[in-house]
Amino acid sequence: MCGIVGILGREPVAEHLVDALKRLEYRGYDSAGIATLEGTGLERRRAQGKLRNLEKKLESEPLRGTIGIGHTRWATHGRPSEANAHPHVTDRLAVVHNGIIENFRELREELEKSGAKFASETDTEVVAHLVTHEMSKGRSPAEAVKAALPRLRGAFALVFLFKGETDLLIGARKGSPLAVGYGDGEMYLGSDAIALAPFTDMISYLEDGDSVVLSRKSVAVHDARLIAVMLDHGVRRILTLNERDFHRYAPEGIAIATPQSILAEPK
Repeated sequence: MCGIVGILGREPVAEHLVDALKRLEYRGYDSAGIATLEGTGLERRRAQGKLRNLEKKLESEPLRGTIGIGHTRWATHGRPSEANAHPHVTDRLAVVHNGIIENFRELREELEKSGAKFASETDTEVVAHLVTHEMSKGRSPAEAVKAALPRLRGAFALVFLFKGETDLLIGARKGSPLAVGYGDGEMYLGSDAIALAPFTDMISYLEDGDSVVLSRKSVAVHDARLIAVMLDHGVRRILTLNERDFHRYAPEGIAIATPQSILAEPK
């Protein structure tokens, strides 16, 4: 079971990404990696084995970007190796993934015929190339993810980082959990609340089929029907990690409730 984290921060995020991944070690893993925007360009560091190996690589090849994503991998498609470690990248984006893309072989064949060059054995890299293919048609990052998601069969949580987009993370889930953390001018994504607890005490879980577009000051959630999640379309729960029976209305008008007792991942 893989671990995912994403941070839109105000200071370098590499150390925070690794610290969050350490809180997901209980899931088990065989490799780890992070990607950040350095200026407007994508950079990543990956290592097979324990997170300490990744930390050593970051000591010699530091990353200073203020937006990034991280991942601990438990191999399903492809052997444990640095080449198969996440994040997977194209010239337009980086992605991390928890779950299994059941139709990745047919998608890979289709994308290879369109000119995509693959560098790993994983199902995840197919997602990176699929969204990149949609962007090549002139779609924005959000539009490209929206177009790609219905083509994926299986269970997944995904977080995307885009070249040149210094104030944007996009997440999506189907089957595998994904949490959103709300900070003061900072935003977070993670496999569970434990990973995000050091950064914020305001956490919400996406519901199955949801996707989310994050900036440092905004959150836009859409459900599986691509309908914006607002008060008219249903209630979203936000958890506080240090309060009980806390209820409030979000500034955007989304009704949210935050009982501490609900910390388990959604079924």
